[in-house]
Amino acid sequence: MEGMDRIFDRASLGAFLRTRRTALQPEDVGLRRGPRRRASGLRREEVAELCTMSADYFARLERGDGPQPSESMVAAIARGLRLTPDERDHLFLLAGYRTAPRDLRSGHVSPGLMRVMDGLTAHAAQIMGPLGETLLQTPAAVALLGDQTRYTGDARSATHRWFTDPDARERYHPDEHDQTGRTNVALLREAVTRGGTGSAAADLADLLLRTSEEFAGLWERHEVGLRWSDIKRLVHPQVGELDLFCQLLLEPDQGQSLLIFTATPGTESHEKLALLTVLGTDQFAAEPK
Repeated sequence: MEGMDRIFDRASLGAFLRTRRTALQPEDVGLRRGPRRRASGLRREEVAELCTMSADYFARLERGDGPQPSESMVAAIARGLRLTPDERDHLFLLAGYRTAPRDLRSGHVSPGLMRVMDGLTAHAAQIMGPLGETLLQTPAAVALLGDQTRYTGDARSATHRWFTDPDARERYHPDEHDQTGRTNVALLREAVTRGGTGSAAADLADLLLRTSEEFAGLWERHEVGLRWSDIKRLVHPQVGELDLFCQLLLEPDQGQSLLIFTATPGTESHEKLALLTVLGTDQFAAEPK
């Protein structure tokens, strides 16, 4: 593999995974501590589920007799174990890779935001990357906005999809389209200024200038300082229009944000959001593990 130029240190990888697992407590990942729990930290089965892998595979890695995990698998382990960026990079080195590729680094969710997200499983919430990449969604958020984590490549960016994919606008009220487009461009311009030439933001801006006349026109305005409104008007294909509040929690060090969608109790939007929350949870529970 392109990123591999080190020895896969099975023994050290296993020891590192074991210490990280035993350091995590159920409360750290949104689990309840049962009265009969005797294990120090999380069980292997619990970590395996958090990492979306089999318990046997994780156990083999921890014992030091498993096969070398792929880069995407290492990234999943880093997220499941709530590793910090430094711990994530150390994990990649132990697994035989120089470091996490740029797209996997940008997809690593802040442990602080993950801890908050763990307590929001019954709410519509999602974690966004610095260029509008949806990194993680609760089932209710999937029911509300669709699965936004499925995209790859340039399409991972919501800004890219807004200007290149007409379907990206379907769940936003038409009255919001103009302001949403302008805000997308203004925030990207600020990201380009911070990151400079050669940054991921600059690459995205160059791409959109070549592929979207609408983006190019808005880019020429040189607008900055626009921010997302805390009120969202959405149009859902099943339940219709919703007027929602969007609370935003920022993680400045990694440029990530947590979005939480709520509605005023007693309103029609509140009833619709509650329905979508139930549908999203049921759908998630019905999916095969």
